[in-house]
Parts: sequence; C-alpha cells; structure tokens
Amino acid sequence: MGTGAKGVSVGRTPWGLVLMLWGAGLGAAAQYGKISVIFDLLPPAYPDAGAGVGWIVSLVGFVGILFGVVAGLVVARIRYRRALLWALWIGAAVSVFQAILPALPLMLLSRVIEGASHLAMVVAVPTLIAQCTAPRDRGLALTLWGTFFGVAFAVLAFAGRPLALGFGLPALFLAHGVYMAVFALFLARFLPALPAEKEVEPLSLRRILRDHATIYSSPRISAPAAGWLFYTFSFVSILTVLPPYLAAEVRVAIMTAMPLASIIVSLTLGVALLRVMTAVWVVQLGFGGSVLAMLWLWASPGAPLACLFLAATMGLIQGASFAAVPELNARPAHQAQANGAMAQMGNIGNTLGTPVMAAALAAGGYVALPVLAGIAFATGLAVHFLLARMRG
Repeated sequence: MGTGAKGVSVGRTPWGLVLMLWGAGLGAAAQYGKISVIFDLLPPAYPDAGAGVGWIVSLVGFVGILFGVVAGLVVARIRYRRALLWALWIGAAVSVFQAILPALPLMLLSRVIEGASHLAMVVAVPTLIAQCTAPRDRGLALTLWGTFFGVAFAVLAFAGRPLALGFGLPALFLAHGVYMAVFALFLARFLPALPAEKEVEPLSLRRILRDHATIYSSPRISAPAAGWLFYTFSFVSILTVLPPYLAAEVRVAIMTAMPLASIIVSLTLGVALLRVMTAVWVVQLGFGGSVLAMLWLWASPGAPLACLFLAATMGLIQGASFAAVPELNARPAHQAQANGAMAQMGNIGNTLGTPVMAAALAAGGYVALPVLAGIAFATGLAVHFLLARMRG
C-alpha cells in the first residue's frame, strides 16, 4: 500500500485531517472576505484615505496576480507543511495587527504580507489534500476544497459583518487572527509532511521566468488554470452585475440561492460525475452547460430558473477544476505549480471580470451580459479541448 504523504495511508482517507485543511482554507478565503463584507465601514476608520480605501481590498489580489506562480515554486521548495504553518501564523499575526486599525500605509503593507500568506495557503492546502487522500476519495476531497471561497464568504456575511457592526472592526480582525492561530496549532499537531523531492536549483529570476514558461507551455500543468481564468472572470462579474436585471420580488432569493446551488451541485452531482468520468470532462460539461444557460438568459432576460441552472453548471466547473490538478499532475511539485497558476489566473479573472462586464453593460445594455459571459464560457470550453488534444 502506497502513501500520498509521509505517514498517511492512501488506502483510507483521513477525513478529519482533510476537514482541518479545508478549515484552514476558509481562513485563507476570509483574508479576502473579511474586508469585502465591511468595505462600507472602512471610510469612517480612514476618513482621509479617499479612493485609497479600495486598495485595502485589492492588494491581496494584485499579490496573487504577480506572484501566483512564484508561490508554487517557493512552497514546493520550503515544503508544503512548513509553508502552510508559517502562512497560518503570519496570517494570524497580521490580523491581530490590523485590529489596532493602523495608519493607512501600514494597513496596506499588512495586506501585502497577507497576500503572501494567502498565496502560500491556496498552493499548499490543495497539494496536501491531494497527497493525503485515497484515489477514490480525491475528487470529493478536492471538490470540498473548491467550496472554500463560497462557504467563507457566506459565513462572513452571516456572522462576520454582524460581529463588526456590534463590536467594531477590531473584533472581526481579532476573531480571524484567533481562528488562524487555532488551525495552526491543530495542523502542527496532526499534519504529517510529504516525502522530500529532489530540489537543488536555487530560486532566481531566471528560474522564475523559466518556470512561468514551463507551466504555461505545459498542457498538463496549465490546463486547470486556463479554465479557471474564464470561470472566475464570469462567476464574480455575473453575481455582481446580475441583480438589477432580476425581478424585485425574487432578487434576494435568487442571489442567495445561486452560490448555494453552485456549492450543492459541486458536492453532489459533481462528485458523482467524477466517479465515472475524468475531472477535465466534468469541467468541459460545466462550461458547455454554462453556454446553454447564457443562451437561455439571452432569450429570457433575468429568468430565475435560468439563473439557477447557470449556478449549477458553474458548480461543476468549480469543484472539478481543483480535482483536475492531481489528475493531470502526479508529482506534488507539479501540483504546486498548477495550484500557483490557478491562484494567478483566478486573481486575474476576479480583477478583470467585473469592470469589463460593467463597461460592456454600460455600452450595450443587458444583452452584453449573456453575450460576454457566453463567449468567456465557450472560450474556457475550447481551451480545455485544445489542451486535451495537445496531451494526446
């Protein structure tokens, strides 16, 4: 019987450990979400900042764009367990520091450091999950991992914002810091290390540039990230700009149901499909279904059932994209590279999606939404087909 991580048998998945790793991922997502849910409360804390307050949200994403692939290299080099624990402790310390509401330049610096912590976690955690799960459970485990952003944002909206409203912004930052520290302690106790891989070449600018070329020229390492770019471009932008086009009496219900439907379909139908077909095929099925959903929304603007169908098809893309990483890349180092590329492409998609969609809507009205998103989904499908042909 082989092992996926040192001391962890892949004959039986340690689900308690998987849930702890997923819980750490919720903390990583909260590094984004804790600012998003209180964004309207920041101007009173920084009355002279003006538009600079926006950078408190976006700096974490810019770090991901610039250093996503670098994070994959660094995490693989310093080892996954060590990188995760350091990232959790750094994240905890940064949140505690933010609780004092430091001057804006120091707050922005803390967000840069937090961005590095976030990147290390989103590279290390899925790599560790893939290595410590049995092959038959890997699809479920990584689909669960794929829900970490949606679940974290839902929890923060439900409990984090009321905490900040009732006890002030420092209470939310302190709660997040304690959460990160608790998971650092748990994982230090229960998380084994992966066996070491041969890695002798030191990091350098030449090495970093070469690895960017290696990753994005590889039809195996780059495939999950290539699809992820078009998914993130569409998902965030659609949820942001869609509400005004929904009937007022169903608007709140549909916007609440869409993320939940995406998560539920990912964990049910998505997992079932992963047992009978490859993760790449499930991703392609999700992109194809999303194209059909956009045609439905083009023909029936704001149709509630079309919105829910779209959320369901995007749920297939969400979970299976993470499951595709170990399916296409056996070595942990390649998985770390693929996860780093997903972080990079995901941040690009999140950053560009909403402003591009908003500009298209301003120029062309509602029809721009299904057309632009439909093109993005169709391109994601085409890219996956092309890379599959390149893999032979």
